[in-house]
Formats: sequence, C-alpha cells, structure tokens
Amino acid sequence: MRSCGVLMHITSLPSPYGIGTFGKQAEQFVDWLISAGQEYWQVLPIGPTGYGDSPYQSFSTYAGNPLLIDLDDLVSSGLLTAAECEAADYGADPSFVDYEKVSRTKMELLKKAYQKFTPNAAYNAFVEAESDWLEDYALFMAIKEEYKLVSWAEWSDDLRLRRPEALKEADQSFAGSAGFWKFIQFTFYTQWERLKGYANRNGIKIIGDIPIYVAPDSSDIWANPGLFETDSDCRPKRVAGVPPDYFSSTGQLWGNPLYDWEAMKADGYAWWIRRIEKAAKLYDIVRIDHFRAFDTYWAIPAGEKTAVNGKWEQGPGMDLWNTVKEKLGEAPIIAEDLGDIFDSVKELLKDTGFPGMRVLQFGFNPEFNDNDHLPHNYPENSVAYTGTHDNSTALGWYKAADNASRTMCRKYLKPLLFEKINKAMIRELYKSRAGIAVVPMQDIIGLDDGARMNIPSTLGGNWKWRAQKKHFTEKSAAYMKDLAQTYYRTAKNK
Repeated sequence: MRSCGVLMHITSLPSPYGIGTFGKQAEQFVDWLISAGQEYWQVLPIGPTGYGDSPYQSFSTYAGNPLLIDLDDLVSSGLLTAAECEAADYGADPSFVDYEKVSRTKMELLKKAYQKFTPNAAYNAFVEAESDWLEDYALFMAIKEEYKLVSWAEWSDDLRLRRPEALKEADQSFAGSAGFWKFIQFTFYTQWERLKGYANRNGIKIIGDIPIYVAPDSSDIWANPGLFETDSDCRPKRVAGVPPDYFSSTGQLWGNPLYDWEAMKADGYAWWIRRIEKAAKLYDIVRIDHFRAFDTYWAIPAGEKTAVNGKWEQGPGMDLWNTVKEKLGEAPIIAEDLGDIFDSVKELLKDTGFPGMRVLQFGFNPEFNDNDHLPHNYPENSVAYTGTHDNSTALGWYKAADNASRTMCRKYLKPLLFEKINKAMIRELYKSRAGIAVVPMQDIIGLDDGARMNIPSTLGGNWKWRAQKKHFTEKSAAYMKDLAQTYYRTAKNK
C-alpha cells in the first residue's frame, strides 16, 4: 500500500518551554499531518540524550528523555504551578534548543514536581511492569548524579563492577534519588502513550528509531557487561565505527562497545528479543539504524584514535532474525541500509523481508551515474526520503552541490516553472514506486542548511533546530495532501 509521512523530531516542535514536548503542540502537529494527507510521523530516538545531546547516545535503551515531558500536564496535575514554569529560563531563541539552559531548568522543575508527587496504583503498576530495566536505570542515574554525571567508567571499582555489597548499600543510600528517576519514567511513558494514542486514533502511525549500538555511558552496559565485548575490568575490548571511505580518510570512530554475539546467541538473543518487543510497543514501526552491522560490522581495538585499524567481523545474520520471528512474529521494522553495502547485506535484507531506505540526494552525482537512490530504481518494498536527519536539507544540498550534480538533478527532476528544488524533489519522491515516502519537515517548509539537524562526526551545534508555529500552514498542508492524492499515497485513494 502506498503511503507517506513526515520526519520531524519531537524536540523540533514549537513550545513555550525551549524544546518540543509531548504537549498540545505535538497533538496540533498530528492534526496538521492529518490535514496534509499523511499516514506516518517519523521521530528520532526518544531516549535520554547523553554525549553531545545526541539522541543516538543515550543513557538507556529503554528510558525516555526527561526533556520531552510536557510541563503543562504537570501543572494540570497540581505538581507545578504555571508561574513556576513561566518564570524559568529556557533560552532566548525559539528556533533552536539551548540544551544547557533547557536541561538545567527542566530538571529543577521536575524535581519540584517529584516533591509533590504521591505514588498511586498506576505508578506502582508501571514500576513493577518495567522492573527488568527500570531498577538498574534508576540506580545508575542516582549514582551518576552523585558522581557529578561523569561516565560510569570513572566510578569506584565497587560500584563500577557491581560488587554485591556495594550495590546493596547503594540501593539503600540512593533510594530517594532512584525514586525520582522512576517518577520521571512513569511521567514520560504516561504522556507518550497518551500522545501515541491520539495519533493512532486519528489515523497517524509513529515510526520510531533505535540505534543498533548502545552508548558507552549507559545503564545497559553497566548492568549487562557480559553481553558486550568487555574485559574482566568491564572495559571495552573493541568498539564500533565505520572504515575509511570516500568521505573520510580515517573512517568514523563511534566508540560504542560491540556486542558479544556468541554470548547473546547462548541465551537465545534474549536481550535483543526484549529490546525489539518493547520498541514495537512504543512505536508502530521501528527503524533500526546501521542495520548492516547485523551482517558484517567494523570492529576497532579500544584505544585507537581513528577507525583505520579496524576489521570486518561477522554479525548474527538470519540466526537472530529467525529467532525474533519465532518469538515475536513479523516485526514491523525498517532497515537503515545506507553506506558501504556488501552483497551479503543485501541478501540479509532480502531474507528478512524488511524494507530498506533510499535517499534522493544520494542519487545525484557529478559522473551522471545511474544508482539505487534514483527514483526509477526504488523497489516497492522501500522507504524513500529526500534526505535524513544526517543530510543537508534539500535546498542546502542543492546550494552546496557541484555544478555537475546540480545539472543532473535539474535534468532528472525537470522542475516546473518557478518550482523550487525542494518541491521538485518531494514531487519526484511521491511519484516513485517506494511503498512509503517520507519528507523532513525542513524540506516541506523550504529551509536551507541553517535548519540542518545533524552533521555526522561533528560535536556541537547539532540536534538543535526547531520549527515555529508559522511553519505549519494550511497552504503547506493542502500542497502535501494534493501531492499525496495525485500520486495515490493517501487514505482517500485506498
């Protein structure tokens, strides 16, 4: 079935509190999607952000980002006052997230709310149902606060290595602090389920996103070191990244600890089964970032300064996905299969049956070469984008591209009279055979690279862009709905 959606992270929504949240502006965006003839809302990972404010470097695979919590809801619940929320400093520029100010301010307000909170039946049921990850995460964050937020790799050996007596003492010492982090997660999940329910009732499905690896500074590794390539001191032996290529002579050194696939296989991939099961409840469809690493992954010795000295290793392949299917049935997954893709990766994707990704920007090149990212080559079982969170915006790409690539782009798209490149790209994407067409909100609005979400392998200045209320117009909704109807991507055509 042909359909379409919009890529727009929750942090990028308008709000009076410095960052997009699960509040009324999120429901208003759902309303805009409906009026625009869309079926999907794609978001980035919604876990607590760590290093560099990246949603792909989270303190937990399962926990939610406290900054996404709607403060107005806490006012309605009597846990905060409107005056307290309005008096706080969230940063001066509504077009960008000031993470330092927003984080400091919102955490202070959330702690005030916790002081007024009385556990109830819903809270107790949540804590019990999520105990398999919540207990470790809450204690992890409580200890982390005590250590001034430094990485758990710098904690005392007793706590870092989870020696029983130290953990028992920590459970008692940090019970109050851990309770705060449980309250945060209860509030987060309550609000998320309400927002997702609103979207689903109105015909909008949520495409979520999970990174294949977990962050080095996360409760996942602290609580389960035996499932990762760590030594007896819980230090990583090898870490993740990608090898040198056309774009980088030294590759990309991500630093995420690698999975010990033999250990995971030995217990029936229980960790991955649980992760996918929870993600499938959190979202309607799950996009897995760097899917190729289930086939082959680049392993770099810990301590290396670049990714040059890594080597390719064999991932679990279909053994994992056959187990997932046996335990969970058909998982609703989109496989991010971008980058240096071997034939074996393509074979794995074919065997899983998961749709891969196509990115229109990647189709244009100075050699005028045909390739998989040009729309006439898109398979039906694919999700196509003008660009992703890691790309320039459509207009930003066109402005920065070489003359030959721009010439190929215009020759291929054949823009209409006075039609801007971003709109020509969206139109071509919708015309393609891809089952789902997804467009970043920045390309619908028509913004340049000042609105770019992320530049890979850079630190600072990323993940900050925010839309404003003026961007969600009836005109833009009507334009997208007309395209969706013209190219049979909206429910009216089905």
